[in-house]
Amino acid sequence: MTHEMMASARPALSYKGYSRKTPTPNLFHRDAASAQRPQTHAPSLLGLIEDEMRRTQKNKATEYHLGLLKGKLARLRAQLLEPGPGAGGGGGSGFDVSKSGDARIALVGFPSVGKSTFLSRITKTKSEAAAYSFTTLTAIPGVLEYGGAEIQVLDLPGIIEGAAEGKGRGRQVISAAKTSDLICMILDATKKAEQRRLLEAELEAVGIRLNREPPNIYLKPKKAGGMKINFQTPPKYLDEKMVYNILKDYKMLNCEVLIRDDSATVDDFIDTIMKDHRKYIKCLYVYNKIDSIGLPHLDALAREPHTVVMSCELDLGINDVVDRCWQELRLIRIYTKRKGKDPDFSEALIVRHGSTIEDVCDQVHRSLKESFKHALVWGASARHVPQRVGLGHVVCDEDVVSIVAK
Repeated sequence: MTHEMMASARPALSYKGYSRKTPTPNLFHRDAASAQRPQTHAPSLLGLIEDEMRRTQKNKATEYHLGLLKGKLARLRAQLLEPGPGAGGGGGSGFDVSKSGDARIALVGFPSVGKSTFLSRITKTKSEAAAYSFTTLTAIPGVLEYGGAEIQVLDLPGIIEGAAEGKGRGRQVISAAKTSDLICMILDATKKAEQRRLLEAELEAVGIRLNREPPNIYLKPKKAGGMKINFQTPPKYLDEKMVYNILKDYKMLNCEVLIRDDSATVDDFIDTIMKDHRKYIKCLYVYNKIDSIGLPHLDALAREPHTVVMSCELDLGINDVVDRCWQELRLIRIYTKRKGKDPDFSEALIVRHGSTIEDVCDQVHRSLKESFKHALVWGASARHVPQRVGLGHVVCDEDVVSIVAK
């Protein structure tokens, strides 16, 4: 299904006979009187758009209007998260923690759910902890040593509702979370499920997508040629007119679009347009204080996807949480071997799951590839022991690798 549209050749309202039935709300149209008043600030406009979306009934007649509102909302939220002129030091002390180690884990949660206590249990860092809100005021880094890897763990200040709009230090907390390889959402098992939904909504609002993959949508801006909108299979929740309207609202009048996923939504398409402001991160939901709930509730929590339970007070399940963090990070250990010598099991090279011999060479030294002849591999990835392989060979956890130079 292919359609070419030259934006300059026809007005937007005549596209396929489309006529806007829902009037443009006043928050996008300024009359002569309002033009003389100061321009609405981004946070205020954000609230106006959210109110308009809440008031608008969801049906076939309003879906295009709601789609445009979602696009404007995403654009405004991205602007709010961008530091303004002279805002270089606005984060305050403790937020500019340089990324170190083989991976970074961010501990995210409401105040006083046990993040600081958990950090002190798994690292040598002592983060101040108390049974009242806002104990942690800065980002506290610690180092978790596991299987030869050094993993940086950040205890971030407690996120509160409205952090996406810059309340308190929410913006700085979320910016630090975006640099992480894994988010551990620490939750209070004695609280209602609303706590988790609020945190997910806050992270979603700032462009952090938890346990999701990027949409299977191809979008390429062009200098000319109009819009070319293609569908591999017709989507259930998105149509050509909606795609056209959103692109026009984003001033993307010349581009090529290919939507491959038949379950793609308006939100997926907006995420594709705003890909520079989106981060797809794995999330592990960690329920603390399980010693204060009944066995049926505990069993139900433990069976939820991407979930693990613990009690920092009684020191229960903490090692299980660390093991799950390692699994979610998908790091693997590679041991090296010199010719004529035994493998060196005292120190491992830490690489990502799916890495190749080329990645291992880069981990040792980037110049190693220039003199690379072949490699010998012992372990799960080898068909026979040892197997002679090239740079493209994919390694597995605890493989032994010997690099042979020319």
